[in-house]
Amino acid sequence: MTVQVEFWQLITLLIAFLGFLFAAGKLFLSQIDRRLNERFETIEEAHEEGQATWRETFVQHLEGYRRETDLLRNVEREFLRFQAELPLHYVRREDYVRGQSVIEAKLDALYNKLEVVQMKGSHHG
Repeated sequence: MTVQVEFWQLITLLIAFLGFLFAAGKLFLSQIDRRLNERFETIEEAHEEGQATWRETFVQHLEGYRRETDLLRNVEREFLRFQAELPLHYVRREDYVRGQSVIEAKLDALYNKLEVVQMKGSHHG
């Protein structure tokens, strides 16, 4: 039993075999490409979720900072208002002592005048 294969049949078999290898390679590479695309999409989704989480955290911290800044501004504003109203409600010690000294000096002068009037009254009466 001899198998005779002509040259053209051999070329046809070789071309068919190469076509099969090419088709199998193309199918294999397309599966690899699809798997890579799936992995990249998964990585991209994870990246976007991470960015969204960071954005939310940043926005929360920024809002907290704004609230703290507003709170500090309000405290500063209240303190400045307190400083402006302080002289209206309170007297410094030096100012009080000076005012008391003036009142006491006037009372001493009045006492001296009354004493002089009493002395004159006791001599004449």
